Amino acid sequence: VQLQASGGGLVQAGGSLRLSCAASGSIARINAMGWYRQAPGTTRELVAAITSDGVTNYADSVKGRFTISRDNARNTVYLEMNSLKAEDTAVHYCNADRVLAYGRVRDYWGQGTQVTVSS
Repeated sequence: VQLQASGGGLVQAGGSLRLSCAASGSIARINAMGWYRQAPGTTRELVAAITSDGVTNYADSVKGRFTISRDNARNTVYLEMNSLKAEDTAVHYCNADRVLAYGRVRDYWGQGTQVTVSS
């Protein structure tokens, strides 16, 4: 199973970006998919997550600005980021939680995509 993330980049404060992450492989089921981020000198933190039933969870710092969505048929998760702030600058990582593939269950991480917001 591989997770391929895309959509990061450089944007001015107040701007928008859309991240995408597609999981590939012989996948039977994915429990939840989400995005985490890590800025230099900090620990990785949850940004947003969504279950296969569409239940979402957001970090307080992004509520009202970010929207997570998911295409279960394509095993793809999206993160629409609006009203970006300088403090959103970080490497963003895609996560797939409790993936059933090849007869076993485990978590997977994408390679990370840089989001830089200039003030």
